[in-house]
Amino acid sequence: MDEKWDRVRTTLDRLIAERGRNYVDASRAIGRNPAYIQQFIKRGSPRKLDEDDRRTLARFLGVDESLLRGETVADERKIPVGAARHVPAVVAIRRLELGASAGAGALDQDERTAGAMAFDALWLRDLGVRRDHASIIRVDGESMAPTLADGDDIMVDHGDGADRLRDGVYVLRLDGVLMVKRIAMGPRRGRFSVLSDNPRYPDWMDIDPALVDIVGRVMWTGRRLS
Repeated sequence: MDEKWDRVRTTLDRLIAERGRNYVDASRAIGRNPAYIQQFIKRGSPRKLDEDDRRTLARFLGVDESLLRGETVADERKIPVGAARHVPAVVAIRRLELGASAGAGALDQDERTAGAMAFDALWLRDLGVRRDHASIIRVDGESMAPTLADGDDIMVDHGDGADRLRDGVYVLRLDGVLMVKRIAMGPRRGRFSVLSDNPRYPDWMDIDPALVDIVGRVMWTGRRLS
C-alpha cells in the first residue's frame, strides 16, 4: 500500500467518525456492499478508491473532494479555509410506491421503494428527522386541502409515532385504510380526534386510540407548481 492511499484511509476514517457516521453508511452512499469502506480502510482492499467514489464520499461527508486525494501536508495548505463548510452532505430518503389517502381512502399495502429524493443532511437534522426513520409518500385525494393537495409528496417521520403523539398532521391507518389526517388531542386524556382540513370531508371525533395505527408524523411537503 502506497503512502498516498494510506493518507486517504486515515483521513476517511477520521471524517466518518467526526460526522457521526459509520462504514456501512459510507459504503451505501457510493452504492457498494456494506463492508466495502471498512475493508478499504482496515485491510487496504480495494487498494484505491475510484474518482467517482471519492467525489460521492466527499459530498456525503460534507468536505472538499481534495481531502480524499491523499495530498501531503504542504498540499493541504492550499485548500481554502472553511472549504468543507461549503459542500453540503446529501442523504437520500427513499420514496415508496404508495399513496396516503386524503380523500375517501384506499387500501395500499405495497411499500416497495420507487427511488429516492436527496436532502441536505444538516437541514434534516434541524428538522428533527433521522434518515433511517423517514420516507417519502404521495398524497391521494383532497380532504386535507388546502394544507395538502392531491399528488403532493410528503416526508413521514416513522420515529415520531403514537408514543409522542401531539397536535399535527400524521399518516395513520384507520379501519385498515392508509390516510393522512390532522390529529387534535383531548379533551379527554388519552383520546384524540382525526380531522380533515377540507370541511367537505368527515372527521372522527374523540376516537379510541386502539382503533388507530399511527405510521408517522408529516414533517415536510413538496408540490409541483402548475
